[in-house]
Amino acid sequence: MKWFQGTADAVRQFSWLFEDAKNKHIEHFLILSGDHLYRMDYMDFIQRHIDTGADITISCVPMDDSRASDYGLMKIDDRGRVQYFSEKPKGADLKAMEVDTTILGLSPQEAEKMPYIASMGIYVFRTDVLLKLLRWRYPTANDFGSEIIPACTKEYNVQAYLFNDYWEDIGTIKSFFDANLALAAQPPKFHFYDPMKPIFTSPQFLPPTKIEKCQVLDSIISHGCFLRECKVEHSIIGIRSRLEYGTELKETMMMGADYYETEAEIASLLAEGKVPIGVGENTKIRNCIIDKNARIGKNVMIVNSDNVEEAERPSEGFYIRSGITVILKNSRIKDGTVI
Repeated sequence: MKWFQGTADAVRQFSWLFEDAKNKHIEHFLILSGDHLYRMDYMDFIQRHIDTGADITISCVPMDDSRASDYGLMKIDDRGRVQYFSEKPKGADLKAMEVDTTILGLSPQEAEKMPYIASMGIYVFRTDVLLKLLRWRYPTANDFGSEIIPACTKEYNVQAYLFNDYWEDIGTIKSFFDANLALAAQPPKFHFYDPMKPIFTSPQFLPPTKIEKCQVLDSIISHGCFLRECKVEHSIIGIRSRLEYGTELKETMMMGADYYETEAEIASLLAEGKVPIGVGENTKIRNCIIDKNARIGKNVMIVNSDNVEEAERPSEGFYIRSGITVILKNSRIKDGTVI
């Protein structure tokens, strides 16, 4: 097995599972992506695939102009069959993919705002069709969206399944950051507290978070944290995080830590002029992702006041993507640093 070259290549490398004796009777396979945030009843998706006699069904969402070029776009007929598929078109090619999305059940007002049909990168395949495509028709194709799906629309019954609910592709730094902070908004566009369709995380056997004289606004605080006389606004604070006196975090995602340092270890590090895990006293952080086990010292400013969009500073423990400062995992930011 080698490093996956794309979505189709990843499935091809595990195609032996489809022919395993215990899977011989399976007629359809659902293929999902690992970097999306949404809540879907897959049975409805699969039932639509079966009812239309589809060879391939693509889950899709209506999309606006601002993000349409980031996705595979499709045109469909009045029965939902995909007539044409274009992966991440730009310019005139993008404009050519505009459709009347009232065909999906949108109101005229919604259709005007979202004139594209975008693939979610989620598919149902008939098993025999999937194996034929991967092994015989397109044995060197690496990606479903850019290679296999566009070539299938003429020969196979490729159907579209509308998912008109919250969905975010969080495969980039900006989309990951925005989707996480959106969870702390009031009210959030997506939440994990639906009693009928709950979403669970891995269990963490940690004590409750301790908050001492802090101001916390529109934020999510995970288990096992220590917050001391600090201010947290519209931020996500991950497990085992430590925020010291006078710290201010705004629009920041702090991933937390994999382990604790004892009070004695912290005191020893500070006495030696070193930096403990967490965020030190009087540090100000804005518009930032702090990866796990980061050590950020005292009187640090991470605010990107020059509005830099892209920067590579891995030797200094950070980089900037789309204007968002990312503090690297296990990095150390010295006392008094200004970013």
